[in-house]
Amino acid sequence: MLKTAALLGTAATLLFALPAMAQDLPDLNGRVMHAVTENAYYPLNFADPATGEGIGLEYDVINEVARRLNATVEWDLTAWDVMIEAVRAGQFDIGADGITITAERAEQIAFTIPFITVEQYFLVRADEARIAGPESFAENTDLLFGAQAGTSSFYTAIYDVLDGDEANPRVKTFDSFGAAVQALKAGDVDAVIADQAASAGYIGADPGAFKQAGAAIKSDPFGFILTPGSDLVEPVNAALAQLAAEGWLEARIKHWFFDYSAQ
Repeated sequence: MLKTAALLGTAATLLFALPAMAQDLPDLNGRVMHAVTENAYYPLNFADPATGEGIGLEYDVINEVARRLNATVEWDLTAWDVMIEAVRAGQFDIGADGITITAERAEQIAFTIPFITVEQYFLVRADEARIAGPESFAENTDLLFGAQAGTSSFYTAIYDVLDGDEANPRVKTFDSFGAAVQALKAGDVDAVIADQAASAGYIGADPGAFKQAGAAIKSDPFGFILTPGSDLVEPVNAALAQLAAEGWLEARIKHWFFDYSAQ
């Protein structure tokens, strides 16, 4: 399903410039890290179609970080709209859901260093001819976005394409990204904003239904979130830097964004 290098670019372009210096890592002495995700952001976190088990890049990265720190991970699931608050309040130690690092979010939650940067694109119906980029979308007031409220896609639509008004009626919100894509297919909205992998996944899974339109709108650095003041921030950052320095991160990015197929 994710075989098209021309659509996705190269793995090297997806990897954020992390510190290249490896270092000795602290030993957490078998500590349990309580992790949470949504299982709805292919290929970062999703349910294996064959087993129902949670898999994806973020599972791999956090599990490997824990292994190198001599810790264990207990995974749980929660909805995106409560995840940041749940981690902030200490209900979970670390959260993962393709979370863009922003100054506003950093005021309420602790972030790791980025583990990947992804580009955001318009995903539209295959027969769409009106959308060539942000300007053509913004100028045509008949066009509607579909987005999951509170996500990077929602804010990109509002602030990078439209007028910055979060109540703009041209953005229709849905409980999940998948629901927004289904609304796009049904003709209820005209575009969603998705990264390379999500776009390629939906295009590959439903041939003839969707396509990307235009160049990348923006690039977003993704990090994991932790409880403010957590003593896990520095160890997790050190482990992420080591994974990047060794090429481990780039190899897993290549696997999930290029080589993996759910079919």
